[in-house]
Amino acid sequence: MPDEAIPIDPLIFGEDQACFGCGPRNGVGMQLRFERVGDTVTTTFTARDGWDGPPGILHGGLQATLADEVGAWTVVGLRGYFGFTSSMQLRYLRPARMAEPIEARGRITETNGAQTIVRIDLMQDGKRLMSATATYVSPPAETAERIIGRALPPEWRALARPADADD
Repeated sequence: MPDEAIPIDPLIFGEDQACFGCGPRNGVGMQLRFERVGDTVTTTFTARDGWDGPPGILHGGLQATLADEVGAWTVVGLRGYFGFTSSMQLRYLRPARMAEPIEARGRITETNGAQTIVRIDLMQDGKRLMSATATYVSPPAETAERIIGRALPPEWRALARPADADD
């Protein structure tokens, strides 16, 4: 029996968060929605007109954005913390066609305290478009505030890795 798809709350970071990839009310963004399926986090995305790189092909930077988003939400969905991207290595395998759905999947391959490594695949019509490996760091709230240079919103603070976490 396949694992049940469990939606991840798109407002987990607050009503007003403006992330380009996942901000639910960012009118120019991707407005991605994620779900947990077993040990993976997935989303399905169809590019908008004007997001081309070469004619009819989704811009490579937006493909990388999609990969980064599913990777970050994999950390949220499977570990319960937000994470800052510290590195990402990716390989484009074939063109991502405009106006055709792309499925993005993330799966944790390694954790080491605050660090999480995620394997990411983008698929279209059953074929792999991209493979990526990304590393995310989940700091305590106080460290995150120093990094971003301001106080975390309460919703973000609730998703910060506890300073005394032993995982």
